[in-house]
Amino acid sequence: MTVLQGVSVLVTRPVHQAEKLSQLIEAAGGVAVKFPTIEIARLSDSEAQPIATVNELTYDWLIFISANAVTMHGYYSDSDRIKKFKSVRIAAMGKSTELVLQKAGYVVDLVAKNGASTEDLLAMPELLQVKNQRILIIRGQGGREELANVLQLRGASVDYLDVYKRIVPNIDNSNLIGLLKKHCLDIITITSAEALQNLLSMVGESFKQHLLEVPLVVVSHRIRIIAAEIGFKRIAVAVSPSDMAILDTVIMSVKRGECGRSE
Repeated sequence: MTVLQGVSVLVTRPVHQAEKLSQLIEAAGGVAVKFPTIEIARLSDSEAQPIATVNELTYDWLIFISANAVTMHGYYSDSDRIKKFKSVRIAAMGKSTELVLQKAGYVVDLVAKNGASTEDLLAMPELLQVKNQRILIIRGQGGREELANVLQLRGASVDYLDVYKRIVPNIDNSNLIGLLKKHCLDIITITSAEALQNLLSMVGESFKQHLLEVPLVVVSHRIRIIAAEIGFKRIAVAVSPSDMAILDTVIMSVKRGECGRSE
């Protein structure tokens, strides 16, 4: 018997990013319940217009916040020009973003060694001394401000380039509601605070308490704090946002009996 035999795990990643984690869960004997709580969408023509005026080559650093930032940036910008311009350094927020950048043909100069959070990247020596440097943060609309704020305090000039937006998916929640009613959902996986807030909204106030009873696996201590403030009691933190790290944490939660099951 595999370790996740019969365990139902909610996968809340966007549709195009959910398949690998779902496959890992099912290979371990579990049931992957796909319920995307964020949809990555292209910007409208009016929203994307300012992108055409940004010249990335005038910056010392380009910081890609996520794999989605890499993918969506390619829709709007002259990526080949950046790849050939050696004076522009590229930083990735975590290993998964680094991998997508490398697959796209970029040379990655900096990635956080000990995690994939803003704080992990800011701790890297290369970003401690950035006085008078120009930095472009490539992200989705409405991201955290912490990275830019700290870099500005360190003397850098920081701009944003928003290349996508996150929206709440319009999907049927009846399967998830049914699992919650029957207490058949064993673990929830969450990779961002926004995904967690959207999940609560998509389920509705009537079933919020049902959600709070389910063990939660998150990918950062910041999300853990937010989840605890919402009312979740059983929260485990994966060492990174990678699919394998999330799976390992799900398995550890099952082994500890946090979802009412054991080996």
